[in-house]
Amino acid sequence: MDPAGTPRLCVGVITGAQGVRGAVRIKSFTVVPEDVAAYGPVADEKGHREFTLRPVGRAKGVVIATIAGVTDRDGAERLKGVRLYVARDRLPAPGKEEYYHADLIGLAAVLRDGTPLGQVRAVHEYGAGDSIEVLRESGAVVMVPFTRAVVPEVDLAAGRLVIEPPDGLLDDRAVEAEIPSPRRGEGGPREAGG
Repeated sequence: MDPAGTPRLCVGVITGAQGVRGAVRIKSFTVVPEDVAAYGPVADEKGHREFTLRPVGRAKGVVIATIAGVTDRDGAERLKGVRLYVARDRLPAPGKEEYYHADLIGLAAVLRDGTPLGQVRAVHEYGAGDSIEVLRESGAVVMVPFTRAVVPEVDLAAGRLVIEPPDGLLDDRAVEAEIPSPRRGEGGPREAGG
């Protein structure tokens, strides 16, 4: 939400500078990467700074864009890590059986019979299809393939989704194997972005 309470969605993150004239590299979270600039000006996470983007190219998984008022590499570098948001009402409505990741995060995850499983904590895209990260009631985390076969029902109005886990997915040994313990000196697990 922005300072006025308007719901917003993250459409990308600035990953660094490109060249010496102030262009930036943006990891876009939109279906068409250049659409990171298609919905008007974007704002930072707190909604305090607004940026007008102009895509000028693409490179290995990022959109190259200029930002109004940023004219040199130092200015572009200072923006590294800034997450870019737009007001929810400026984005198109998702199609049938399409969801914004932000709409899935926080949903209750239940089994077909209504047994509580946990809560959706994050949605990840690893290239082979989306996965949802579910924080189980026990505190363990399980990664669930976000397919129609495994997640046959998403009910945003009811705040829940139904999971039909394949054999072994919820086995405690399988869950433990997916979440490695931090090695000494490395700290705990990192929170996923998005």
